[in-house]
Amino acid sequence: MEKSPKREMIGTEGRVLFETLRRLHRKGAVGNIRKLIFKTHPADLAWVFRSLTPIERKDIFEIIAQTELVADFLSELDTSIMVELVEDLSPEFMAKVVTRMASDDAADLLEALPNDIAVEIRRHMQVDDRHEVEELLKYDPETAGGLMSTDFMYLDEDLTVEEAIRKVQKRSEEKEMVFYLYITHGDGQLSGVLSLRELLLHPPHRKLKNIMNRNVISVTTDTDQEEVAHVVSQYNLLAVPVVDATYKLVGIVTVDDVIDVIREEATEDFLQMAGAGREREILLKPLYQKILLRAPWLFASWIGGVTAMFIINSFQYELQKVLALASFIPIIAGMGGNIATQSSTIVVRGLATGRINMQHFFPVVIKEFLVGIVLGAVFGTLLGFLAHFKYADPLYLGVVVGISVFAVMTMAATVGTIVPLILKRLNIDAAIATGPFITTSIDILGVSLFFMVAKTLLEL
Repeated sequence: MEKSPKREMIGTEGRVLFETLRRLHRKGAVGNIRKLIFKTHPADLAWVFRSLTPIERKDIFEIIAQTELVADFLSELDTSIMVELVEDLSPEFMAKVVTRMASDDAADLLEALPNDIAVEIRRHMQVDDRHEVEELLKYDPETAGGLMSTDFMYLDEDLTVEEAIRKVQKRSEEKEMVFYLYITHGDGQLSGVLSLRELLLHPPHRKLKNIMNRNVISVTTDTDQEEVAHVVSQYNLLAVPVVDATYKLVGIVTVDDVIDVIREEATEDFLQMAGAGREREILLKPLYQKILLRAPWLFASWIGGVTAMFIINSFQYELQKVLALASFIPIIAGMGGNIATQSSTIVVRGLATGRINMQHFFPVVIKEFLVGIVLGAVFGTLLGFLAHFKYADPLYLGVVVGISVFAVMTMAATVGTIVPLILKRLNIDAAIATGPFITTSIDILGVSLFFMVAKTLLEL
């Protein structure tokens, strides 16, 4: 069954639905809740469920579970909430629900559940449905195989246009994305594609192999989901076919799933940039899980701060002689950390969108190096003049501060650019090169560089 496009309620409309559901729940108005459920899109109900209490979710879901909307509703729910709601349902009931879901959504649901519950649900499914879902579960969930749906429309290349139209009319309600008709030959090998419009515009007697487009853009089952999203975005596709090692057509990835991938990947990157882990549903996690997810990143910052403290302490003699040096430590470290974060964020985003690849290594590094030089010169000059007029003694303090800002910002921009590119080369997620990781590193390097410049120029 083709899924409706997702949308999320915001503003007044969402608040009204949320408050109405809570009010009806408090009154125990089951009949009115049922009517409201039938009037509301499953995606909107799923959005509201994020803000309900566990008891409210359980009670309202019991009503939804008695309707035909339950399969669509579960497909829209956040994973953690969905698991919370279905764990206590009978395997027999869940087997019927899963059967009514699109194959990719059914596989996602079973993947999220504890293994013993998922196995029990699959045991109660019909053989054909179980086999279809188990085939999808073999693939990594973050690859094209894990994303794809097996409910797609395919036609043999020897069919005529008239025969193909009859077949589409007969089977279209069972399939996803009938706008694209994939043409196969032999043992299901992909040979071409036709749009529904192209099919309708050709004479009834023409064979599909004579009118199909043979230049099919496809992905393999092990293609990473980010690459799938890039292909769909690059070629403005509504769906992309998925083939196995023998070029047999095994499924399609539709644009709605790609939108989910883009949103999830962007969320992961933003969380890692902020040092909050990479768990997409962190807002819905219990308190102790939030603490466990964020503590390692903060511990890394703590280690960096302690290291910087020892470095500053090692220059205690220089600080005692020129106390004014201490007042410039925060701004020098801050300017270095900020420009490093800017550079690393630009590179990480460029890598994620495909605008930057490893062939651009040296041009990107040189460009950001020059940015660091120019901005370092500007802010170094400004801070140097400020230091000179604020502190008359020592005479060259302004020069020390200016050179330090220039050197630290140039170094930070370069490091912030190189680190994510190196991580990408090592097949490590480049997003970890931003946020606390990069700022902590620059704090240590910046403070060290500042004191070495001061010690050299002021002859301390």
